[in-house]
Amino acid sequence: EPTGQGPVAPLPAFIAPVTDADRAVVFPDGSGHAMRDSAVRYFVLFDQLEWRSGSAPGEVSWDTRGWVGNDRDRLWFRTEGEGNRERLGGAQAHLLYGRAIARWWDAVVGIRQDVRTGPPQTWAAIGLQGLAPYWFEVEATAYIGPSGRTHVRLETEYELLLTNRLILQPLVELEVYGKADPARRLGAGLSHADAGLRLRYEFRRELAPYAGVVWVRKFFGTADLARVAGERSSGARWTVGIRTWL
Repeated sequence: EPTGQGPVAPLPAFIAPVTDADRAVVFPDGSGHAMRDSAVRYFVLFDQLEWRSGSAPGEVSWDTRGWVGNDRDRLWFRTEGEGNRERLGGAQAHLLYGRAIARWWDAVVGIRQDVRTGPPQTWAAIGLQGLAPYWFEVEATAYIGPSGRTHVRLETEYELLLTNRLILQPLVELEVYGKADPARRLGAGLSHADAGLRLRYEFRRELAPYAGVVWVRKFFGTADLARVAGERSSGARWTVGIRTWL
């Protein structure tokens, strides 16, 4: 009789008792699931591999991230950008160390390298990423670069399951710069807001084509610099792509 409990009722005759062989099948190592597993694993997510088309020339866009490590400590990478047949547009890569600080949250610190537009530039990065209440995925990252330049980026997305395989994914991204950078056509303050709505169908969990619409808006000094360069400061684009992971 277990301590602090009453007598255990016998199992019905049609239910076989659990044997050591049954336990060995479920827990081959005899120890069950380790809550803080030290085994090294990896994960790579191609969240967006897509073609965008609209009033501007069509372009390819990507957003990829991944990690290698264990349950608590991980080395993260992120890379994103866009380009067309004529040139590579904005592109950047992150390399970050992440440590779990709560059940659903990681703190990250590392570097970001901007490849385009403008001359190459390196930033120090620090941020938080994880699941907010109601299952919103959040990335909040602050950067400091050459000459004391600062940049803050907030990204949040949500997955709405219409069926077990059909998923609607809204995403919003905001970017704020502390100083103007004319070489990169960036003004001080709120510079960009991106909002996307993508509908994907998961043939398998790791393979899902999608279609959607992306709305982009530039603000204040960034919008002024875009207009001077003959670019639009806002607009919507249709997108088709594939989401996959390893």
